[in-house]
Amino acid sequence: MSGPSATGGAPHMAAPLETDAVVIGAGPVGLFQVFQLGLLEIRTHLVDALPAPGGQPAELYPDKPIYDVPGVPVCTGRELTASLLRQIAPFQVPMHLGQEVTTLERQADGRLLLTTSRGTALLTRTVFIAAGVGAFQPRTLKLDGLAAFDGTQLFHHQPEPAATAGEDVVVLGSEASAIDCALACARPGSGRASRVRLVHRRDHFDADAGALAALADARASGAVEVVIGQPVGIEQADGRLCALQLATPDGQVVPLQLSRLLLALGLSPRLGPLAHWGLAMERKQLRVNTEAFATAEPGIYAVGDINTYPGKRKLLVCGFHECTLAAYDAAARLRPDQPLLLQYTTTSPRLHRLLGVAPVAG
Repeated sequence: MSGPSATGGAPHMAAPLETDAVVIGAGPVGLFQVFQLGLLEIRTHLVDALPAPGGQPAELYPDKPIYDVPGVPVCTGRELTASLLRQIAPFQVPMHLGQEVTTLERQADGRLLLTTSRGTALLTRTVFIAAGVGAFQPRTLKLDGLAAFDGTQLFHHQPEPAATAGEDVVVLGSEASAIDCALACARPGSGRASRVRLVHRRDHFDADAGALAALADARASGAVEVVIGQPVGIEQADGRLCALQLATPDGQVVPLQLSRLLLALGLSPRLGPLAHWGLAMERKQLRVNTEAFATAEPGIYAVGDINTYPGKRKLLVCGFHECTLAAYDAAARLRPDQPLLLQYTTTSPRLHRLLGVAPVAG
């Protein structure tokens, strides 16, 4: 089995990092898969297309309440992500963020070689696909000539402070992420921009009350300006992006000067290279068995919203259950000559050692 090469210029391919497992997807199910593998002492690497872990809950509804996590009456997507990251912290799993797995190839010795859009190569014995509804990609702004400035003056995520320090920053978007970007650029410190303007087609933003109040305060102080208009073009000078052309509500097209453009237009999922890896699919989901949530390809598992089987329900609790059975099946595959004992985190000294906790007396 194999996947297509990444499009565009091929990145330099480093020597592969060898491991026992690779988890593709750092959403809640992917993070819990890492935890279950850690309890079984399976060396694991984690890959995600987004620049930070958390997946859909962290990116699309970070501050909205989630009510169906067992034992947790209510938490936000941001809080759930933070809790899962604390849970896997003892295992010190390497994370390869901001890069998409582009190829997956079976090697002569049975192992699997994965490569990413950044040139990372991982040689592994098992793969766990926890890609949700697909790899989330930032929505972009389709204006002639704009893509040429990607990574230098155009950014799809909050850049490092040095990229905005002292710059004339325009943030485009209507949701909480756009407000967060604008406030971050205006915040006193080494990365503070000289001017920050938040652009949307109308003076209404889809965010929680706290974010809206913070924006109102920033507008009142002059730290952030809100500009109403719709981007229709760009202006360049000496090979640099210098202005965004805005169509205003009164029918005019006016230039909005800038030196940095930050797009916070939300995310959209796409299946991407996964669709070309030769795995059995049904309606853009991977078919798995229900004993181990394994695909028909030996050593490759699929957990969470990316998989399908009779009776499938797209719920977090179902994904967590799938992770557990997949991890135990992988452990049996990786160590066939060793007994696979079921141990409990409440009583097992081995698990206490792995988690870095002292047993509770009594």
